[in-house]
Amino acid sequence: MKTLVIVTHPNMDDSLINKRWMEALAQYPEKYTIHDLYKIYPDEKIDVIKEQELIESYDKIIFQFPFYWFSSPPLLKKWLDEVLAYGWAYGSKSGYKVGGKKIALAVSAGVNEEDYSATGEYKYTMEELTRPYELSFEYIKADYKGIFTYFGMEVNTTQEWVEKSVSMYLDFIDSL
Repeated sequence: MKTLVIVTHPNMDDSLINKRWMEALAQYPEKYTIHDLYKIYPDEKIDVIKEQELIESYDKIIFQFPFYWFSSPPLLKKWLDEVLAYGWAYGSKSGYKVGGKKIALAVSAGVNEEDYSATGEYKYTMEELTRPYELSFEYIKADYKGIFTYFGMEVNTTQEWVEKSVSMYLDFIDSL
């Protein structure tokens, strides 16, 4: 079954890595479906039923976004709040519609990996900072598979650095 990649980047035209990842995914339409939230919902009015139906039709879902302000872009938070609703995604009478689906994060980060460590500038690892996502996905009984992070996009914007990430990202998704 194909993988649904939910991409949330508020300024894709200026993105180096998220745009490149989308281009790479688009080369394999038989394997990946790209769902660009800011393109689909420029007014940020989410069609919850449509989104829930989409989620129900996939067994593997990736949330791809740039990491800033130690979180995701605001539209992804809104999407999570509205789409993963009580009575559908969780609750005793929900049927846990996301239950058992493989879910993972794909995150681009501006600074280097060592900055996200106990001794680094930000004091916490990326896994620690994204723990609310992990807990949320566990709460709705999804099968959380972890995070792919590519660091250093503010300090190394060379084409070689961006290209290095592409096969790593695709391999991560395919290994889930």
